[in-house]
Parts: sequence; structure tokens; C-alpha cells
Amino acid sequence: MAGDQLVNLVLVLLVSVSTLVLVSIGLAVVFGMMGVINLAHGEFLMLGAFGTILGYRAGLSLWIAMVMAAIGVGVLGLVVEALLIRHLYGRLEATMLATWGLSIILVQATVLIFGASTQGVPTPLGTWRFGQYSTSEYNLVLIAMAVVTLIGVYLVFTRTRYGTIARAVTQNPEMAAALGVNSARVNRVSFAFGSALAGLGGALLAPLVGVVPNMGQAYVARAFMTVVVGGTDVVLGTAMAAGLLGAVDSLVSNLFEPFIGSVALLLTAIVIVRVLPTGLTGRLRGRS
Repeated sequence: MAGDQLVNLVLVLLVSVSTLVLVSIGLAVVFGMMGVINLAHGEFLMLGAFGTILGYRAGLSLWIAMVMAAIGVGVLGLVVEALLIRHLYGRLEATMLATWGLSIILVQATVLIFGASTQGVPTPLGTWRFGQYSTSEYNLVLIAMAVVTLIGVYLVFTRTRYGTIARAVTQNPEMAAALGVNSARVNRVSFAFGSALAGLGGALLAPLVGVVPNMGQAYVARAFMTVVVGGTDVVLGTAMAAGLLGAVDSLVSNLFEPFIGSVALLLTAIVIVRVLPTGLTGRLRGRS
């Protein structure tokens, strides 16, 4: 009995951490590589979920629909960067205002197209039972996808030409420009990459949550807290912050109720930022 309870608690914790990873990693890429605060990030998550629903209803398998939805949101990111973001680099307040306005437009456009009612797709796979407990096998897929996504992003930024150039632009833009690097093109790709990751997060959540036009609001605050607490390192920071905040949220919610868990998550984030203004990985880099 105690062993089954422990397994169930660990699974709940891992699902909470994985959810934070998937909804935060795209924002971490955009903010960490470009210094852009995208207040429409929640709506990119929402579009990934609705894109999955559209693909599934069109006859695609759920998995292919998820991939296509992520690609579609990435293409939207290219358009948004070209028409909006590229004109606002270095103007933080203007970027926040513009992306906030974009989020309102995307929500209202989605309401006009899909309506305000809750929609969704069936949860794939079956149920895994252990003792007196059970969990959806899709939760295991979600956990695996969070790990795969973190590894994939790490490999992109450490093993590809784009990743090397993107890190160079982030660390020393003047030197990169002097060497002939087209920073505008790199930023365009980075924003599209972060947008696609946001779309993937929303797509993976579609089978688990009620999909509505304003669903992004339920995740964007947690995503921002995860990115801020994580600090400057996109992959390690997201993983560490998601692990810590997700564990706090899951454990406190399990002991009390979800609202108390959310409060505990917020208080934990506030304390960490107060003690470590540069985040968890900012402190690690400072020591190194």
C-alpha cells in the first residue's frame, strides 16, 4: 500500500514537473536567446492545442496532428517576428505592450472561429494500474516528451551551426556582427523555434485539459515564473526551476488542495528571486 502511494505521488510530481517544462521551454528560448518578453506565449500554447484539434478532426492521427500544430505555430512565429517583434528590439516596454495586444487579438480571433465552448481530443493509449492506483499511459508519454524536448533543445544549441551562432549573438552581438553574422536572421529563427516549442507544449496538453480560447492564461504565469527562477541557462535553468516549482506545487497540492499548491509555488518563486536575483543558473555561472 505504502509503495503504491509512493509510486502514485512520484508520478503526479513528474507530470507536474513535465507540464512546467513543456509550457516554459519555448518562452525560455525566446527570452534567454533574444531578451524578448512574449506576453502572447500563452496564446501560442492555446493555438498549439487548437491546431491539434483541427488536425485530428481532419483525419490525421493524433500524433501527426500534434507535430503539424507545433510546426504551424512556428510558422506563425516567423510572421509575428517579421511584422511585429523585429521593429521593437531593445524596447522592452513596447515589446510587452505589443505582444499583450497580440494575445488579445489571438484570443478573440479564436473565439470567432471556434466559439467559447470547451473542446478537446480523446486521451490516447490506455490506463496503467499499480495496486489500488491507476494513471493514464499518456501521462508517461508526457513525462518522456518533456525529457526528449529538453535533450532536443540542448542538442540544437550545442551541436548545430545555428545553435553556435545563436549563442554567439546572445553573448556578444557586436563581435558576432563584426564576423558577418546576420543577427536579424538568427533572431527570426530563434523566435520561430521558441514559438514552435510553445505550440508543441499546447499540443501535448490538448488530450489532458479542456481547450478553450483563454486556456493560455492558466499557464503563462507559471511559465514566466519558471523562466525567471531558472535564470540565464535555457535548458538547465528550465529543468531546475520546473523540477523545484513543480515539486512544490505537486506536494503541497497533494497534502492540501490545488489552490494552496499554487500559492506555495508563487511564494517559492518569490523567495528564490529575492535570494537569487539572477536565478538558479545565474548563481551557478557566477560561481564558475
